Amino acid sequence: MKHSMKGVPVSSVQLTDGFWKTRTHMVATEAIPYQWRALNDSVPGVPKSHAVENFRIAAGEADGDVHGMVFQDSDIGKWIEAASYALLAHRDPAIEEQIDALVRVIGKAQQSDGYINTFFTLVKPEERWSELVQGHELYSAGHLIEAAVAYHEVTGKREFLEIMVRFADHIDEVFGPEEGKLHLFDGHPEVELALYRLAEATGTERYARLADYFLDVRGSIPDFSRGRPAKEGMIDDSRWFYNDYYNAQCATRDLRDAEGHAVRAVYLYSGLADQYGRTGDDEILTALRALWKSVVERRMYVTAGLGSQARGERFTVDYDLPGDTAYAETCASVGFVFWAWRMTLIDPNREYADIAERALYNGALGGIALDGHSYHYVNALEVRPEVAEYRHDHDHVEPERVGWFECACCPTNVARLVASIGAYLVSHDEETVWIHQYVSARTSVPLRDGAVDLAVQSGFPWDGRVTLTMHSTVPERFSVYVRIPEWADSYAITVDGSAASVAAGPNGYAAITADWSGKHAIGLSFDMAPRLVRANDKVAETAGRVAIQRGPLIYCVEEVDNGPDLHQLIVDPRGSIRVERDDSLVEGGTILVVPGHREIDGDEAMTLYRDYRAPRRLDPCQIRAVPFFMRGNRGRGEHRVWVRVGP
Repeated sequence: MKHSMKGVPVSSVQLTDGFWKTRTHMVATEAIPYQWRALNDSVPGVPKSHAVENFRIAAGEADGDVHGMVFQDSDIGKWIEAASYALLAHRDPAIEEQIDALVRVIGKAQQSDGYINTFFTLVKPEERWSELVQGHELYSAGHLIEAAVAYHEVTGKREFLEIMVRFADHIDEVFGPEEGKLHLFDGHPEVELALYRLAEATGTERYARLADYFLDVRGSIPDFSRGRPAKEGMIDDSRWFYNDYYNAQCATRDLRDAEGHAVRAVYLYSGLADQYGRTGDDEILTALRALWKSVVERRMYVTAGLGSQARGERFTVDYDLPGDTAYAETCASVGFVFWAWRMTLIDPNREYADIAERALYNGALGGIALDGHSYHYVNALEVRPEVAEYRHDHDHVEPERVGWFECACCPTNVARLVASIGAYLVSHDEETVWIHQYVSARTSVPLRDGAVDLAVQSGFPWDGRVTLTMHSTVPERFSVYVRIPEWADSYAITVDGSAASVAAGPNGYAAITADWSGKHAIGLSFDMAPRLVRANDKVAETAGRVAIQRGPLIYCVEEVDNGPDLHQLIVDPRGSIRVERDDSLVEGGTILVVPGHREIDGDEAMTLYRDYRAPRRLDPCQIRAVPFFMRGNRGRGEHRVWVRVGP
């Protein structure tokens, strides 16, 4: 079963107003300039990046030593990609000039054979392509290639694209199934995604075949994890870093359970989805569906965070989802969106777009502060700052948002996702239009016999009302598919102001078929009543607790609203949750006021242990909850997603 669905190019989508317009404008005007300063070591009090300076040294424009992680070049690639997409929201000549100047430096750093990597060029030139386990050469190459494709798409400029084409040609000369080439793959998947994008951008099938090769050869080296790790790989010879850490324990078509490093995993699964989209190989689809179920049904946090163990930043076993030691890396939720979108295109079903929505609004967006100047690498669902600062098993948990990281993969990654949000809204085949995410935007959707100019006016995530205005030149009837979110207990659909008789199909979309020639409007209204969510009983850490959800947003309680010792709060499930507008952090934002109690110990002596029957009291209180992505924007303090529930 191969579906021929296509997305609408991000460059042809214009955000018009509302939540995501505000977020993309923040990225364009605040996050991108701030990140540029961080990459140039101009932000005081944060870890030095040196990423731009590394390229200047490699280009012969500066003296000094390479500094940073072995994959530091990838931060440059992701920043250029994010900045490129940000130009769609805010065409800033200064940012464009910075990109152009940086591209020229990258071109000067390129070796005569096309190779680009500042670490191996300057530190280990004799060991190029010899440390694939942790060297990240292909990973870094992939992010630079993706950046070049994005910059070309947005600006039409070809210089960076041509530099990366020379690099891709070099990679194709070094790797492949032919005799005399290296029969290897990178420890961190990413180049596969880039090569598929480059093949589409240039019309060069050879790059897609190379991506296929990297996916097909994975799992063919039994002792892959025992290779010599590169400088600063931070990998030891323990059970956490065997082949499954790299998703290299078997052939990709035989993968069934989500294993290993969560970011590596979702990047690999995204590449597999790309491969299926071009080959239609049913073995790949079987693997993808099994992996999806493994993640979504047994190994995903309610925020769409992935990775429940800091050691190896990895998946563990089914239903092991501790909140306070969660890793839930921002990059993993970003990659989850990439994978979910690709699954939507090859197998249109609501569950994929629902998860993309969950990851967008919660796990990914929670990684960047509202002002774009500080970040979470780890998105734990429960944080007590004094514990996080002291306990070794909480060493990875940031007690508050920080300005930059030694390993700064997440800031630029979440920026490129937010800036490119328009790419994930609409898809089509020759005869149908599909609406997956409800974001206020305008675009044109090509069909076989005409085009549909589409304008979306959306109140998401605060309000469930959406209007789709269409002007079609298609002469015959066709279908528009609209997603009915899983969280909406009820919904209504109108066409040109009159109630439409439609029902959600088995895939969770409602099909509205009509003669759409001329101008028409579809009205959607989704119930956004707050709900209390409980986890599967096998998740030990959430027993007796609930999470609070409204629409696509997961909420959490913070110390700034509710005082310390949030574990004392108890939600009353019989009470009515009140929705209040609060513009103090985000315009149009909503907080939830949840009836409940605070458990107070009646033992004035405050002994450490006491008889169960000792006095205690339950003081009625109003528990205030804010969206998870907004946490940590009002200073240091506790927060938690899962709250006790009871009478």
